[in-house]
Amino acid sequence: LFRWLPTLSKPFDRNQELETCIEPLWTLSGSACETEHHKSMDMGNQHPSISRLQEIQKEVKSVEQQVVGFSGLSDDKNYKKLERILTKQLFEIDSVDTEGKGDIQQARKRAAQETERLLKELEQNANHPHRIEIQNIFEEAQSLVREKIVPFYNGGNCITDEFEEGIQDIILRLTHVKTGGKISLRKARYHTLTKICAVQEIIEDCMKKQPSLPLSEDAHPSVAKINFVMCEVNKARGVLIALLMGVNSSETCRHLSCVLSGLMADLDALDVCGRTEIRTYRREVVEDINKLLKYLDLEEEADTTRAFDLRQNHSILKIEKVLKRMREIKNELLQAQNPPELYLSSKTELQGLIGQLDEVSLEKNPCIREARRRAVIEVQTLITYIDLKEALEKRKLFACEEHPSHKAVWNVLGNLSEIQGEVLSFDGNRADKNYIRLEELLTKQLLALDAVDPQGEEKCKAARKQAVKLAQNILSYLDLKSDEWEY
Repeated sequence: LFRWLPTLSKPFDRNQELETCIEPLWTLSGSACETEHHKSMDMGNQHPSISRLQEIQKEVKSVEQQVVGFSGLSDDKNYKKLERILTKQLFEIDSVDTEGKGDIQQARKRAAQETERLLKELEQNANHPHRIEIQNIFEEAQSLVREKIVPFYNGGNCITDEFEEGIQDIILRLTHVKTGGKISLRKARYHTLTKICAVQEIIEDCMKKQPSLPLSEDAHPSVAKINFVMCEVNKARGVLIALLMGVNSSETCRHLSCVLSGLMADLDALDVCGRTEIRTYRREVVEDINKLLKYLDLEEEADTTRAFDLRQNHSILKIEKVLKRMREIKNELLQAQNPPELYLSSKTELQGLIGQLDEVSLEKNPCIREARRRAVIEVQTLITYIDLKEALEKRKLFACEEHPSHKAVWNVLGNLSEIQGEVLSFDGNRADKNYIRLEELLTKQLLALDAVDPQGEEKCKAARKQAVKLAQNILSYLDLKSDEWEY
């Protein structure tokens, strides 16, 4: 084309100019076609051993995500299945003939290393210390259910406070299990928590909800059928709890789902003849069945929705937004040339952040509840810091005679204020030297408060009590900041 443009001003020779114009285009096109032809020839001539290794690597790659997300134990069926697939591929790699060629030997080595890496990761996921911890806690919950709940649904005594306290303790301990961001541990913790929380919810719902009926069977012929279905639903509730906790090997989720669906169909077929009270009774039993059916889908729902990954959870994102703003306010206060000017506006905004945290939906998830609890403590600690600073500033302005014991308490409060500022800035773990130093400083202040003699002064007693509580709260906050908890 560039060769053609200068000739536009000359007389146009159609054949000559068209030939001149098109020649470079054909030359380029021919080169490109030739290059593509050589590529396809190269691919067709690829060594069979290399092709086979590529096929094996593709098969290994297809199970990689299953290995990374594996949340079970080494005796699970899925573990054995994945282990079998990877071991088979390892044997296939070993059987590839390299014919002494260096490039094939390197390709085989890389394929073997990748397969061995996945095998090792699978084993680590199943035997990780925190995975074993989750399993041990779950086995405690199983024992509790076997001892307290199964007898209840078999006609035993009522559910005791001991069971409720035990379940709460188990949920709290599971919530505090560290996952280190590993998908497999997050899934294991989430699945275990989901089962135990479901059991807790089923029992609480059963204990709190008093059916408006059963009606007398003389009221209508359909009442007898509804009463029968309600009894079957109560039995199914016990079976469901045993299934969720793995303490019933004679029943399956599929069979229980069929039983509940059959009961639902029986209720739908009933003719209640427009009787409002009977229709209400039937609706309550239907609602109970629907709730039980929902619990049967828990595991599948968790995997398909990735509910175990709380980083993208709406409630967690709201909590993170509040914490980000709280940290900005904290940094402004700690770095300000004249902090008292910021006290009022900062406290007002922090109180607003507490209100935002109160509105966060917990979604019946203990981890979200724990995240919100920690966020509230973070914000409240900063408010307490400002309150103490304000109190110390006012005391300077209105200096007066006071009891020696009262003065000693105020001296400790001044020290606690300085230490609390350091604790607010602390960002480490319990192995850090700074953590040990801060812990020792706080312990010394507690000892100093113990040494204060109120000499019968009620005001001094109250002040010392508040100071002790403040020191203990700062210690607790230091522990909370250093325990490396994550969602």
